[in-house]
Parts: sequence; C-alpha cells; structure tokens
Amino acid sequence: QVQLVESGGGLVQPGGSLTLSCAASGIIFRIHVMGWYRQAPGKQRELVAAITSGGITNYADSVKGRFTISRDNAKNTVTLQMNSLKPEDTAVYVCNARLTTGYWGQGTQVTVSS
Repeated sequence: QVQLVESGGGLVQPGGSLTLSCAASGIIFRIHVMGWYRQAPGKQRELVAAITSGGITNYADSVKGRFTISRDNAKNTVTLQMNSLKPEDTAVYVCNARLTTGYWGQGTQVTVSS
C-alpha cells in the first residue's frame, strides 16, 4: 500500500518561512520523481517543484528563488523549504510520487496571512 504523508503546513505571516515534508512508503522511493503541487480555492492544481531520482529540480516560475525542494533517499522523504512566503502562496500543498503511475498524498494547508 502506497502512502504519502505530508506535514509542516500552517499559518505564517508574509515574508515568513515554512518547511513541508512528505514521508513515502510502499514505493521504491529512490527511483520516483517526487513533486509538490498546490491548489488554491477556485484554482487548478499546479506544480510547485519537482525533483528527479538523480536530483534534477524543476520549479514553477512563481516560486523560483524562494522555494527549495530536496530529497533524502535513505529516509524516503522529500522536503519543500519555502522562504519569503506571499499571500498568493496560500493553498493546499500535496505531495506526488511519479514513475509509470502517480501517487498523491492528502495534502497540507499553508496559509500566508497577517
């Protein structure tokens, strides 16, 4: 059974930082592309950042220079470090694991507000 469990969301003021983590089980983690998506109310789900099995990263233009994705294949975790947060970053952030099939976590709420 595949499980992706996110943690680390919450309420933060504009300009603040949060670190999201996703713990994976039931998959051969090291060979999967891992990604973070987000969905804001009334908007489509969008890719925030992804990291390949070889460590190549890809970011949405809106988060480049502010967010950093990383993975620990020994611990089966992927982390999203989010700095300089803006109100428009408010969304449910969802972890994704992809190879030939895609798997999704339940998501964690990030709210950026003063």
